[in-house]
Amino acid sequence: MFKKILIANRGEIACRVAATARRMGIRTVAVYSAADANAKHVLACDEAVPIGGASPRESYLRADRILEAAQATGAQAVHPGYGFLSENEAFAQACAEAGIAFIGPPASAIAAMGSKSAAKSLMEKAGVPLVPGYHGVDNDPALLAREAQRIGYPVLIKASAGGGGKGMRRVDKAEDFAAALASCQREAKAGFGDDHVLVERYVTKPRHIEIQVFADTQGQCVYLFERDCSVQRRHQKVLEEAPAPGLSPARRAEMGAAAVAAAQAVGYVGAGTVEFIAEELDDGDLRFYFMEMNTRLQVEHPVTEAITGLDLVEWQLRVAAGQPLPRRQDELHITGHAIEARVCAENPDAGFLPATGRMDVLRWPPHVAFARNADGQAVHPAAPLRVDAGVREGDAITPYYDSMIAKLIVWGENRAQALARLDAALEATQIVGLHTNVAFLRRVVNSRAFATADLDTALIERERAQVLKQPPLALEIVAAGVVAHALAHEQSLADADPWSRRDGWRIHRGARRHFHIEHAGAQHRVELARWHDGSQRLTLGERNWDFSARARGEALHDVTLGDRRLQLTVHVHGERVAVFSCEGSALVQEIDVIAHAGDSAAEGGRLTAPMPGKVVALLVKAGDRVAKGQAVAVMEAMKMEHTLTAPHDGLVAELLYAAGDQVAEGAELLKLQA
Repeated sequence: MFKKILIANRGEIACRVAATARRMGIRTVAVYSAADANAKHVLACDEAVPIGGASPRESYLRADRILEAAQATGAQAVHPGYGFLSENEAFAQACAEAGIAFIGPPASAIAAMGSKSAAKSLMEKAGVPLVPGYHGVDNDPALLAREAQRIGYPVLIKASAGGGGKGMRRVDKAEDFAAALASCQREAKAGFGDDHVLVERYVTKPRHIEIQVFADTQGQCVYLFERDCSVQRRHQKVLEEAPAPGLSPARRAEMGAAAVAAAQAVGYVGAGTVEFIAEELDDGDLRFYFMEMNTRLQVEHPVTEAITGLDLVEWQLRVAAGQPLPRRQDELHITGHAIEARVCAENPDAGFLPATGRMDVLRWPPHVAFARNADGQAVHPAAPLRVDAGVREGDAITPYYDSMIAKLIVWGENRAQALARLDAALEATQIVGLHTNVAFLRRVVNSRAFATADLDTALIERERAQVLKQPPLALEIVAAGVVAHALAHEQSLADADPWSRRDGWRIHRGARRHFHIEHAGAQHRVELARWHDGSQRLTLGERNWDFSARARGEALHDVTLGDRRLQLTVHVHGERVAVFSCEGSALVQEIDVIAHAGDSAAEGGRLTAPMPGKVVALLVKAGDRVAKGQAVAVMEAMKMEHTLTAPHDGLVAELLYAAGDQVAEGAELLKLQA
């Protein structure tokens, strides 16, 4: 077994690999960019080596610097994690030539499956069913347009070298094909250095089911069952679960055998995932088509670990060291049900725009990693919750890398129990400082479609009325949280110094205190009346409630609001107040009416950058007339393209940036006269 390995990645996967290596007595080396000098994964390893600037092209994609770090530290092997260089055959080959083990498949297998077009041709020869489409090498736009017409709309354009939903567009009609192709190729070129694409028929109600495979150097290959990854936005996974609901044992065995055949066809070694698109037949069974093979560990591998009781990173290390697979196919079994939720820095109510910023508060529900026995096999505790995170409270999410903050993984004896545990875990997750998808995830988990396993990749769009743009947390609950925190803060001051009390105590009558808050775009005045007998009343507009609050720690408060008992958690940073309850959360602004007396309403109708990023293209020029909703610019942030549209009809007076410029969130991109 290796004595020291280098982890050529960052974030939660680097922390995840380091944890297993430590359990196995293997020393670890981290690499880090200029933006990650104090990152969690750096501290999780025994040694750390800087490898370049903040952008991936200056650091985590620099194979030469990573190999230099491995050689300088005496690392015997490199674990690539996922993303970055994990599916780069040139890097795998360079490791082999340097005498350093690559903890993954051989370069030849990566090359065979690295091109979606080549992989589909290989699978076609092996008799694995494919979605009808064009997988050729000629990418002439006119040819691709004709092929799309032949296949029949809707079609899906996909980057041949891509993954993670990048370089992928659905096209519903011929007149939109050219623009979608150009955007897809730009994103593919930027993300993978290769703008080659393929075109396929878009399966209208597809399920995304993938099979985890594992092979060793002795020629053995097994499948570790399936994961359903159908819940997606922008072709990126949101929730993953194992096993797949409704999959019959016969179909599971058939798909598993097909996945093993695919791996063996390319001489595969290590962990890999064969992905299938499945559609439901009239009799309720599933027909499946080969989609692609990911020649690496997947983000969602923890759900497979949860139902099999295995540590897949340990398997990777053992196989890379030349050891045989720890289990045969007949020794692998499914126990219970597991679901993973990806917690991301993004704003679901604004088209899932990525978010950046400092995490002033980062609180996870109580959790433990899945306990393991002496053989490394998981022993499921009574209420298992696992959190895989590569960040800590106070860390910042930057625009340089993927938007994922962490993964919440739950296990239950059945799907219903796992669902309930995931809902409870999401309810207890508290992040303040930037937009996240936590509330959105909870709404998806509680949606009719997901709860009843009515799954397909359009679930979020189908259920958008329930899962997107839900009403904000009730104003009276928000007000109660703001007041409860203020009272607790005053009490703490009084306990330290009685002369610091600011409760408005008077001899002859009770006190009244006013709070001004901004919530859901509107300003509100809250009044708290307090009498000498200890009673209190909260007034909001024409409504009022008997009120009491008791602090149970720094942020937790027991509140009585009329006849309701509430448990609220409140975090305050300056004028920002975050209130969490079992019904949801809200971020409000507590307004100093004197300081803000001269403020005026924000200027409307400006075209500003919704997030920090790079201007990819400006689709208009000065003097052009544009209509409301017309595409005027394209930005790239966190490896994804975002099209910006005109907020109203108008005339482009001036372009303030050019293609290639980096811009900050809120920067005005162009002047648009009404």
